[in-house]
Amino acid sequence: MPTTLIKDLKVLYEDNHLIIVLKDEGILSQSNYSTDVDLLSIVKEYIKEKYQKEGNVYIGLVHRLDRRVGGLMIFAKTSKAAARLSAIIREQSLEKKYLAIVTGNPPQEGELVDYLKKVTINNQQISVETTINDPKAKKAILHFKNIKTFTIDSLDFSILSVDLITGRYNQIRKQLSLLGFPIVNDFKYGYRGENYYNQLGLFCYQISFNHPIKKEIIKITHYPSGWFWEKLEKE
Repeated sequence: MPTTLIKDLKVLYEDNHLIIVLKDEGILSQSNYSTDVDLLSIVKEYIKEKYQKEGNVYIGLVHRLDRRVGGLMIFAKTSKAAARLSAIIREQSLEKKYLAIVTGNPPQEGELVDYLKKVTINNQQISVETTINDPKAKKAILHFKNIKTFTIDSLDFSILSVDLITGRYNQIRKQLSLLGFPIVNDFKYGYRGENYYNQLGLFCYQISFNHPIKKEIIKITHYPSGWFWEKLEKE
């Protein structure tokens, strides 16, 4: 594990039970079939070095972000915390807010409800729309608010604040595409414009939940920076 990756890890909250860090776009949440660097391994090495731990370090992965999505991620430092965090997520008590840059000018706010399933097409996993009658269908719900619309080169773009209610595969990306406002640079789900800085316009900027052990509300906010995000008026 390159030392620079561990040194550059941005830790936004840490106690004896959990750690909340910033995932950069392009980093895997956990290892896959490739040899690419993943955040779970980086966090393990960070804990091992910081506390001079010998042998294997336990870090529980309780949720994921797509490789191309940056933002906040929670990891459990104990199996007890992992089990309780997983229960919080199943109960939809973990509030996750995203910022999405989309093409066009969507309504000021709305709720999207769709039925999605993950399939493999040409060796690529993708979320597709289906119906409640499909045995593999999963209900996908999100709320959004249009917080900023701006124009570049005579084209309209909007920054949405998205409250993710359920956590389906590529859910935000697919649902906003179905609405007719695909995310900037999301060529997988219908974006056909210019490639702006080769970055996906989606970022998990806020998480809020009841601490699984301390029973106090933890709320962490971190805004993205650079390219279109400079148009964002922070709260």
